[in-house]
Amino acid sequence: MTAGPFQRLLHLGNVVVDLVMDVPALPDRGGDVLARGTTLAAGGGFNVMAAAARQGLPVSYGGAHGTGPFGDLARAALAAEGIGILQPSRPGADTGLVVSVVEDGGERTFLTSPGAEATLNAANLDAVTAGPADIVYLSGYGLAHPANRAALTAWLGRLPEAALVVFDPGPLAAGIPPDALAGALRRADWLTCNAREAALLSGEDDPARALHALSQRPPWTPRRGQRVLVRTGPEGCMLGYFRTAPIVVPAFPVTAVDSNGAGDTHTGVFIAALARGMDVTAAARNANAAAAISVTRRGPATAPSADELARFLSRQSWNSSSRN
Repeated sequence: MTAGPFQRLLHLGNVVVDLVMDVPALPDRGGDVLARGTTLAAGGGFNVMAAAARQGLPVSYGGAHGTGPFGDLARAALAAEGIGILQPSRPGADTGLVVSVVEDGGERTFLTSPGAEATLNAANLDAVTAGPADIVYLSGYGLAHPANRAALTAWLGRLPEAALVVFDPGPLAAGIPPDALAGALRRADWLTCNAREAALLSGEDDPARALHALSQRPPWTPRRGQRVLVRTGPEGCMLGYFRTAPIVVPAFPVTAVDSNGAGDTHTGVFIAALARGMDVTAAARNANAAAAISVTRRGPATAPSADELARFLSRQSWNSSSRN
């Protein structure tokens, strides 16, 4: 990977195991539906790390993982991507499971059963040190679990100023205690979320108004000018900076078959592009392209390699002066 301002992604989210079921549609309450296919694979925070690692960025996982078949599966997947594991496995608890139901058209619904990844404590993080050349990824899933929340909140306060923090509140954004959420947002250099999560954080249903609320008049006191990325699915994404006009970065049209993990692909590739010093609009374009590739594949960790992304982009036409 080309040298840039940041040399590693330090991931403090949660790696889980995804049980992915492809169905024509969700059943009615109390009903049943036959799945056309089922897979078992590492997921959750693994997807972001795999996406960044496949772009050539060194990655370390600082979260907890269990002892058992799901933990074994998760560690094998991390090792296969060359991702460093900083914590020993947790005795007496296995890694958690997420049932992901994917409907025709690619929409997905999650059911999460937490495991060892939800038991991180302050002593565990004493051995995890971030340097000024690290990008630190923080997930709302971690802040949703009481033990993890307390440990991560204290750990964030010890980060060096130069470390870049990317915070993704995730689908559980509304369930994060306000103090913990505000603390994460104050320390975050980038807030990245989808349109639903932006609405939960801002109270604005329209993605453009939500972006404006989060970047121009945030309800917390940002450490420095808040930078916000809102993913808008097939439309692409939007970038917001304090006191500047929003930037719309268009998507690449594709036929989606599975949106599971596409947001994580977007975030991991965006982080990898920032790490090597890419302009943020170009980084968002890279992330949009990677997400477009991801939704044409089935499975949670479907991020492209650096070569696949480069080939895809070489076939595209794109107006580099994004719409404002």
